[in-house]
Amino acid sequence: MPNMTQTPPSRIVSVWFPDLAMDRWRQIIRQHRTLPSDDIPVVLSRDGTHGPVIHATSTAARTRGIEPGARVVDVQAIHPDLHVEPADPAGDRSFLDRLALWARRWSPWTVADRDDGLFLDSQGVAHLFGGEAAMLSDIQRRMAMQGLTAHVAMAATPGAAQALARYGSIQICDDIPAALAPLPTAALRLDDTTVQLLNRLGLKTIGSLAEMPRVSLMRRFSTLPDDRNPLVLLDRAVGRTADPLNAPVDPQQFITRSRLPEPVMDAAPHMADLARQLCQQLAQAEYGARSIRLTIYRIDGEWRQLSLNTARASRDPDHMLRLFRDKLERIDPGFGFDLLTLEALQVEPLSQIQQRLDGRRDSDADLAALLDRLSARLGQDKVSWSRYVQTHKPEAVEHRQPAMAGDPTPPPAPPRERPLRLLTPAEEVQVIYAVPEGPPSQFRWRRVLYKTARHEGPERIAPEWWRDRPGTRLRDYYKVEVQDGRRFWLYREGVVHDGRGDTPRWFLHGLFA
Repeated sequence: MPNMTQTPPSRIVSVWFPDLAMDRWRQIIRQHRTLPSDDIPVVLSRDGTHGPVIHATSTAARTRGIEPGARVVDVQAIHPDLHVEPADPAGDRSFLDRLALWARRWSPWTVADRDDGLFLDSQGVAHLFGGEAAMLSDIQRRMAMQGLTAHVAMAATPGAAQALARYGSIQICDDIPAALAPLPTAALRLDDTTVQLLNRLGLKTIGSLAEMPRVSLMRRFSTLPDDRNPLVLLDRAVGRTADPLNAPVDPQQFITRSRLPEPVMDAAPHMADLARQLCQQLAQAEYGARSIRLTIYRIDGEWRQLSLNTARASRDPDHMLRLFRDKLERIDPGFGFDLLTLEALQVEPLSQIQQRLDGRRDSDADLAALLDRLSARLGQDKVSWSRYVQTHKPEAVEHRQPAMAGDPTPPPAPPRERPLRLLTPAEEVQVIYAVPEGPPSQFRWRRVLYKTARHEGPERIAPEWWRDRPGTRLRDYYKVEVQDGRRFWLYREGVVHDGRGDTPRWFLHGLFA
């Protein structure tokens, strides 16, 4: 029988970032201002059920016993010098996804491990880096160069690798049961409730859990899903059941290049071919570009770039040329350039659209093209439109956002009629006489006395306790028509004896047409 070459067993590398949120925050802050000194406790906060809670802590904060999940106000009462910054969990997740793609320098099969780590399948690639130990050392070194604290471990299964990276002292594991036995059951990534239950049963380590009869335990944990069942996770960690990695596919790139036989000084004659080729690539994949970048590579080794965004996905080459036309003069060609690239940085699905049968133009497309030209000429921060949010306060419903940030959101349906014009801020009026629990019969606004002819209301708007400061008073709104026919929108701030201030005050907030 000829010798058959056996496929080497899988070797999974787990990379754990214990301070991912804090490390990323330091990288961002370092670019804009000086970091606090090392002896000052720094925490990142996120919204909680009863106010901001701690999301991540620095080394100085952990030294003082500050832990994630605690309320910020409670910790500040104990540590007045606490430095609080907002957390960005969505940004951290996006950064980890990009880091998983960047980590493919070590392995073509990488995937993010929840919110704080990476998995790399190193089967057949470790020898390219001088062996498994050298590969793990290179991963830690390159992560440290990016300002990231990383713990690494290698084992035959993802569960064993991540358990050793977080709780173990062994980096390269060949005997999984022996290496996992002394680790706590929390190393299996169990939730706190399951860990507490196992501790009450006296099963504090993975070894003690593995030695228990499975029949009684399966009866107790049979109702739990697989990702919370300790026996299922144990079987995956030791390799009894399969636990494959589902790595994301490589993001599709849309880029065109134009290599010139000799250096030139003007990019305009070459833009038409670049735009046409890029739009052909986008059309074949049924995508449209939202962000485009032009790069020229000069003969002196330098490069220059121009970037622009579009209000909606587009793959119209003529539209792209119009947007770049006024910007090409800003590029410094130096002594000439011999390579140009046009790349779609951000794309969105855009199916083939049939033109209107009646021959009319698409008004939405015309509006998007106008916004693109205005933003390209004036700047993206100069063109904005309305964004509406769900809130009780009439003055906070509408916000302005850059037009390139996305489509405008439709306004929420008000519970009652709203005035066309709101005063920002609302102007206080002097009440001459007010009907008890009703609108003022006479009020003075801007030195003019008005007498109420009829009214409608009240419409009560309570404070938003999750946003407003303590002591904020409720509002009672009235639509008031005065004797000359004009209609005003007034509100009384607070009610008598509400314990949140003195006599209620009156304000004029809007005018009806």
